[in-house]
Amino acid sequence: MKVSEFIKVLEEQKNKELLFSYTKDKLVGANYHLTEVKNVQFDTTDCGGKTNFWEETHFQLWESPTELGKRDYMTTDKILAIINRVDSIKAIKKDTDLKMEYGNDTFATAVMPVKHIEFDEKRVYINLFSEATRCKANDVCGISGVEIDTESPIFDQQKPKAKLSELQEASSCNPNSGCC
Repeated sequence: MKVSEFIKVLEEQKNKELLFSYTKDKLVGANYHLTEVKNVQFDTTDCGGKTNFWEETHFQLWESPTELGKRDYMTTDKILAIINRVDSIKAIKKDTDLKMEYGNDTFATAVMPVKHIEFDEKRVYINLFSEATRCKANDVCGISGVEIDTESPIFDQQKPKAKLSELQEASSCNPNSGCC
């Protein structure tokens, strides 16, 4: 989901509580705050020698320990006000993919894309998912035929489609291949 698409949803769903699901049956606490907006650039080189460049925007969610037990979630209007304030200081790149950065005592901090959005009369539900890592040089390393599930939502108990041993057998991506 692009930042502009997320903003449009917030604008269309005026003054509703905004809830984030980060794993099966787990919501970011009502004591969360949008604490930072990050314009992020990636300038990478993969193990096959190919360079890549892309940009993303990360919204950091943080649960305030001084507001434990809070029952009311931030509203779409409040989040929009923060986004507009940030954008007036440093332009948010609205044509980039949006990811939410979140972690707590039982969930390691992760940067998660939006899987889908649902809403009712009072609330907007943002369902996030975890992305699996993958070899970006699969065309060079010979593992392009191996199916890796990069879209599996974290709340659906991620099950890898290939074991590491199968990947190594199916590829030339091993210590002696000159690739990885």
